[in-house]
Amino acid sequence: MNGEPIRIIRGLGGQVEVEGAVDAFAASVLARAGFDTYPTLRGVWIRLPFDLGRTWENEHASWAAEMLTAARYHVDLDQDLRVAPPSASAPSAQRRTKAAMTVQSAPPGASRRQRL
Repeated sequence: MNGEPIRIIRGLGGQVEVEGAVDAFAASVLARAGFDTYPTLRGVWIRLPFDLGRTWENEHASWAAEMLTAARYHVDLDQDLRVAPPSASAPSAQRRTKAAMTVQSAPPGASRRQRL
């Protein structure tokens, strides 16, 4: 890994592509996130498949950026590719309290089956 960031951008044609120093490990992370690799005369072109919708593209671009960041790569993700965090779009589920996870006695009138 060198100091050059990996940039995930939306290109002029609307496709989501990757630019920058991508080594073998970063390429495998991008492949896991759904990016395709195509050889060109100048090197390699890494992009998401076309025509799967902006939402799908944004989710996979954000996912790739999160995985690369977790692997300690410096990643620049275009603002229009960012996905809103789940807490901003949907209310979070209620957390169970400690009392809900403790052992409770059986209700009155319920008999326990005896072992033989």
